[in-house]
Amino acid sequence: MTRKIILGSGSPRRRELLQGLDIPFEVDTRNSFEERYDPSLPHEEIPVMLSQGKSHGFHRGLAEDEILITSDTLVLCGEDVLGKPHSREEAFDMLSRLSGRSHRVITAVTIRDCCRETTFSDTAVVHFKALSADEINYYIDKYRPFDKAGAYGVQEWIGYIGITGIEGSFYTIMGFPVHKVYAALKEFTDDRA
Repeated sequence: MTRKIILGSGSPRRRELLQGLDIPFEVDTRNSFEERYDPSLPHEEIPVMLSQGKSHGFHRGLAEDEILITSDTLVLCGEDVLGKPHSREEAFDMLSRLSGRSHRVITAVTIRDCCRETTFSDTAVVHFKALSADEINYYIDKYRPFDKAGAYGVQEWIGYIGITGIEGSFYTIMGFPVHKVYAALKEFTDDRA
């Protein structure tokens, strides 16, 4: 891939997953976008709008040989949107709500160069066993999941002991549907001689 790929995300998980595609890239998180959305927006559209906002809030224009990737992940428990917890109490509340039930994880990705843009999303369903208060407290205290939507990382201890099933891509739950990212990047790079 001869074009320069820029990942506009500070997420270590997205960085790790993009590295797994064996595509060279750099990380640049400088951005003016404020992550807010209209509560009346349909839930499935929230990560799409936030991903696009992050792309257009990038701190500079793109050169002809550059491709920018931005992304956003949302956890939907019933009709409740679970973002990143701002406190230990909020993390405990979120994990208690996820305990013993299924929820959806929607990750949207925007890929843009100086001429065009595409945004897509992928949804996975996660089934959790009933979690005890001790298990939730242990996870929060040891893993401090305050940078994760829904207050958990599927690839961490809570996923090992708590997730009983997944419908869809594990990587979508981690916050980056790499199978779709790879296909979209191929389209961006194969179209150019």
